[in-house]
Amino acid sequence: MAAVDRDGIAAIAARIRPYVRTTPIVEVDAADFGLAPATLALKLEALQHAGSFKTRGAFANLLTRPVPAAGVVAASGGNHGAAVAYAARRLGVRATIFVPTVSSPAKIERIREYGAELVVGGDRYADALAASEAWRRESGALSVHAYDQPETLLGQGTLALELSAQSPALDTILVAVGGGGLIGGIAAWYGRSVKVIGVEPEGAPTLTRALAAGRPVDAETGSIAADSLAPRRVGELMFPIARAFVDRVVLVGDDDIRRAQRALWSTVRVVAEPGAAAPLAALLGRAYVPVAGERVGLLVSGANTTAVDFGRG
Repeated sequence: MAAVDRDGIAAIAARIRPYVRTTPIVEVDAADFGLAPATLALKLEALQHAGSFKTRGAFANLLTRPVPAAGVVAASGGNHGAAVAYAARRLGVRATIFVPTVSSPAKIERIREYGAELVVGGDRYADALAASEAWRRESGALSVHAYDQPETLLGQGTLALELSAQSPALDTILVAVGGGGLIGGIAAWYGRSVKVIGVEPEGAPTLTRALAAGRPVDAETGSIAADSLAPRRVGELMFPIARAFVDRVVLVGDDDIRRAQRALWSTVRVVAEPGAAAPLAALLGRAYVPVAGERVGLLVSGANTTAVDFGRG
């Protein structure tokens, strides 16, 4: 099993470099959002191929693990499926993607656009995961896990490697948490050199429950962000990383997530899906309050949403 550490992340970054975008950061004064002055560095990973950070982990898997003739299979709330479908098309392999009915139409459309075989069924991610595992056993396809896979964690960690070069003076990073692949990779890169804060919906407190229990346990799976931040539990592989290096986890309500989506659009013209707006929601709802002069990184992790309708004019 590959070690999820800085050396492993750097090696994966070199491997996937030809296939992923270096996404930009935009520095914004927190006062622009009606907050006390602080510097916010928005990492616009929503501009990544397939519309989210998940593309990093997808290529990390497909480029470093043998892919059988049956191709790859993945379960997803939507973004991971789109990323695996994109990577599979780019590399010329077959992909079968399972998503639950809660997956947004924008994400389902993306998966179809990339030519994957798509299966929609079950109410939540856990249902799609069970169906994908049955297909793996039947077909012999390579399973690409959305978050509980070393290659996935290493791939997501390349975002932190990139951000640390772009904005080296950050004090804090706010990271949305679903299954934990993103925050696990980021925490593995930064360690304790910056303050890593997890942000979860009140209706899907997976890492919060795990830290309280001392191990991954089942949690609620509600929230407007259920298609990206509501697996049943966090991954086994990320949990010791989070316990060692994540400073704390804060919870945000759906109203603050919606407010953050609107604020990102109205203030900086950035489109963010609900899960990607959660870090800003933590600031707007005062779940996390920076000190004066603090430099805070916000990961705008995905934009696969129909929340902004530009019409046909």
